[in-house]
Amino acid sequence: SLLCNSSDASTYLRTNRSITSSFYTSELPSGSKLCHYYVEKFLGEGTYGKVAKCLEMSTQKHVAIKIVKKDFEDAGEDEIKALIELSKIDADKYNLVKFVEWFHHNNHVCIVFDMLDQSLYDYLEKRGFRPLSLRTIRCLAWQLLVALSGLKKINMVHFDIKPDNIMLVDQNAEPLRLKLIDFGLAEKVEDLEMGIRIQNICFRAPEVMLGLPLDERLDMWTVGYVLGMLYAGFYFYPQDSEYNIIRALVKMYGMPDNELLEEGMYTDRFFTRTEENSTFNWKLDTPEQQFEKTGQKVDDFDFWSFDELKVEEFMDLLKRMLEVDPNKRISPDEALQHPLFKIINDVCIKLASSAVASSTVASSVVAS
Repeated sequence: SLLCNSSDASTYLRTNRSITSSFYTSELPSGSKLCHYYVEKFLGEGTYGKVAKCLEMSTQKHVAIKIVKKDFEDAGEDEIKALIELSKIDADKYNLVKFVEWFHHNNHVCIVFDMLDQSLYDYLEKRGFRPLSLRTIRCLAWQLLVALSGLKKINMVHFDIKPDNIMLVDQNAEPLRLKLIDFGLAEKVEDLEMGIRIQNICFRAPEVMLGLPLDERLDMWTVGYVLGMLYAGFYFYPQDSEYNIIRALVKMYGMPDNELLEEGMYTDRFFTRTEENSTFNWKLDTPEQQFEKTGQKVDDFDFWSFDELKVEEFMDLLKRMLEVDPNKRISPDEALQHPLFKIINDVCIKLASSAVASSTVASSVVAS
């Protein structure tokens, strides 16, 4: 059976879980029909399903359709709920993927998006993962901060910002214009549970590791990490364990406040509480203490410092985005006013807020 619907996702999905079918993408060759779309080719596959490039029959416009695996129908439902919430703000203005509609095909949730060019990860891979220039990073940073500003307006946390989920819209016609995609893990702030273990360790915010209260500020930390990675050309925190990430943060920022550590559900995984003169304090575990706690040997790592940036304004913004204490972390609107953007503010405003940025505007950003 074929059903198209673009509203009341949760009600429909709840009442139609009894439908079964052996259909999946292996049985869907090019030229097949999905609702009112023709499948042209498959673009990629992830944990939850595949993405196909499709042609809308009446408009002859290309779209991307995520076909969710039957076993992950709940994940598809969650993403649809997030996308419906996202529809309350202007996707183009806030550099967010545009949700077109959803439908159900043989018990598979299908989610339709505007067609985009390539992921930032693919772009970096084609360049051999060489560091990007500051002028390029500055333009990407502006647009990502605008995206965070939009998410903050609807109290939504993305939870999975990484180069794979940052898409370049059309690198030939609109160089460097980007959109944030994949809201499969997105949550409203009021629905977040303290202590949940989420995010890839490469991009995991300190409040997740420490078990602190969570809100939209964790996305700011992740964007800061992505920007630092683009400039350095590598993951500049160790990725082998949370303890080594915490170790690097302590080297970079010093010890977090005791009050913050007292609040964390998982603080004692990385720190040991001590008493001196009737005063309790936390101290970072030594590698030996970590081995006693976990039974896992702690590897050494080369410490990377912000001082290596040698770009004062960029270094200042990154430090404020990567602040360990989310209460002290810079907000999206504050970050957009940072001196780093004073040179290209006018151009970036046009790029970030216009529904269709011209290649002339985008080219001027590259040249600035």
